[in-house]
Amino acid sequence: MERQRELERLDRLAKGLDAQFRILGIRFGWDAILGLLPGVGDVATTIPSALIIHRAWRLGVPRHVLLHMCANTGVDMLVGSIPLLGSVFDVAFRANLRNIALIRRHLNDLP
Repeated sequence: MERQRELERLDRLAKGLDAQFRILGIRFGWDAILGLLPGVGDVATTIPSALIIHRAWRLGVPRHVLLHMCANTGVDMLVGSIPLLGSVFDVAFRANLRNIALIRRHLNDLP
């Protein structure tokens, strides 16, 4: 039961970062918005992304899945740091929602 509550909290965080708002049918979140701020925005949104990875580790997600999550976050931070194009990438890539899907996929495989 506690695991389910933690997943719900992480899901809300990921949706806030990647899909909180919708304009003309396009969903985006704080990651894309803050990414418009040169330098600061992508670093600021990497902190909650790292929290998702840390919580996944605490939930017992295996190392190979954690590495995949780190790669998603790293790509998001690197490409996201490109002015304007990075925010467009953030809207399409949605690293945090990808990471939540990886966590759920692993935890659903557990007995």
